Amino acid sequence: MTSLEQSISRGGQGDGIRLRPVSDAIGAEVLDVDLAAVDDALFDKIHAAWMDHCVLLFRNQENMSDEALVSFSRRVGTLDQAPPNENGKRFVDGFPEILVISNVVENGVALGSLGAGESVWHTDMNYIEEPPTASLLWGMEVPETGGNTGFLNMYKALEDLPADLRARIEGRQIKHDNSTNSAGYLREGAVEVTDVTTCPGAVHPIIRTHPVTGRQALYLGRRRNAYVVGLPVEESEELLDALWAHTEQEKYYWHHKWQVGDVLMWDNRCAMHRRDPFDASARRIMHRTQIKGTKPV
Repeated sequence: MTSLEQSISRGGQGDGIRLRPVSDAIGAEVLDVDLAAVDDALFDKIHAAWMDHCVLLFRNQENMSDEALVSFSRRVGTLDQAPPNENGKRFVDGFPEILVISNVVENGVALGSLGAGESVWHTDMNYIEEPPTASLLWGMEVPETGGNTGFLNMYKALEDLPADLRARIEGRQIKHDNSTNSAGYLREGAVEVTDVTTCPGAVHPIIRTHPVTGRQALYLGRRRNAYVVGLPVEESEELLDALWAHTEQEKYYWHHKWQVGDVLMWDNRCAMHRRDPFDASARRIMHRTQIKGTKPV
């Protein structure tokens, strides 16, 4: 066992599972686990590792299926129904909890959402009152290059925040615009935002306390059309630019290169994520579930 691996006792069984951090910033790979056959004791160990690392990677999930994805996701928490994509459609037949993320178009119909373009740093559904706790993403078809998914540690970003900048956000809240998705597409029925102070969307604290770990993290959501409540627009823009310049430093993130059969599980309360663009002619099909959350505190 290398210095990067930790032995985790598998409740009551002689064999164990191993945990291997994937970077100094965030995330760990869980080795030798079949997500289609997780019992209660093993899930407790997985959950503890997730709380420590914010993001977990499970490779070579040969037995994964939509049913298995939903079943494991239910162990994490109450599942959300899949939100509509930019065309107002829902997926998958028989599994309303699963959203298809894909660039593939068959017979003139898009199989999923978000296309092949870049997806900027964001927190899932930060623009609603009770953003989801977590998301799980299963790689079914992946391009040879591009389409990597990055994860950013918001615990560390807050811990390293310069004192003067932290003082400026204590007790402050951000208004999170809901007009566009993370790929920049205007949502169905939404209109272009011309005034960030009146844009539609939820208001959340900039510093969020994790309800399980008790640790504090930055909660920025996404940059587009965000507004720090109570500040003049110019001052809000300057403050948000400073926060994002600090947060987007490479030392806080890890980018995952996908393989078919990978499953990623991330904590929406302490991590942001983004996607690199890829060749639109290459096929990429992902199935995603998300776990209901509560109002941030």
